[in-house]
Amino acid sequence: ADDAVQETMVRAWRGLARFEGRSSLRTWLTRIATRVCLDALGSRGRRALPRELGAAGTLESPLESLPASRWIEPIAEAAALPGDADPAEALELRESIRLAFVAALQHLPPRQRAALLLTEVLGWTAAEVAEALDSSVPAINSALQRARQTMASRREQVPAFDDFVATTGTDSLLERYVAAFERHDVDALVGLLCDDVIMSMPPYTLWLRGPATIHDWLHGPGIHCRGSRLLPVAASASPAFAQYRPAPEGGHRAWALIVLELREERIAAWNAFLAVETLFPRFGLDLELPPQK
Repeated sequence: ADDAVQETMVRAWRGLARFEGRSSLRTWLTRIATRVCLDALGSRGRRALPRELGAAGTLESPLESLPASRWIEPIAEAAALPGDADPAEALELRESIRLAFVAALQHLPPRQRAALLLTEVLGWTAAEVAEALDSSVPAINSALQRARQTMASRREQVPAFDDFVATTGTDSLLERYVAAFERHDVDALVGLLCDDVIMSMPPYTLWLRGPATIHDWLHGPGIHCRGSRLLPVAASASPAFAQYRPAPEGGHRAWALIVLELREERIAAWNAFLAVETLFPRFGLDLELPPQK
């Protein structure tokens, strides 16, 4: 993402003399960024979440990892959601950064993905998208139809998660989650989970399903999370927390960025992203916390 931003700025600077002001500067930059991203996507494989790569594992499953370039990662809301967006625009933008939506997008060819995002998230017309992608209106409409069919099919194939809206019920759920996590109260944690809950830990391909398996994991390999601290984070339009595990020398050290997906005020997916050296700086998070006084 950082490389794409830099390349967009370079292309914009080189093309500034050709900017005629027929559209807003924001629209012009978005067109450039879209083309940069299309160029990049053409040479990259599909990113995924662990639950898309194979069957659920067990405590005996080997821990195999994949490079960061293979994984969907959380998105910092501060970078993705402009402060001046109106409520309707903010709602569309929030939907576009949810993990489940980003995962479904990976199943679209790059040009279909761009057409869908520009029309349904940014509100562009088919004519504007056609100009940005050097295409025609009929071709864009056809791409949109195929993209929407694929997205609808993906929604039928994957677990359903609720759009996150802060309510008294969800606030209570998250307060109980944090309290139970920091006490390492496994029984209390498991009591907050859906019957078909999923847990994953990218970059590991292993993922687990069901409260019983997660209960055993937390009492087994997950026992090292005992004594952790959680700090709230604005990530992927979902409940999210920075997890810090106790450090041998005192204080706490960054361990994971946790993104929860909810259903009916229970936890349906527990995603712990472990690439903290790259993720935490994007969210303005420290890698270490001093000892609590």
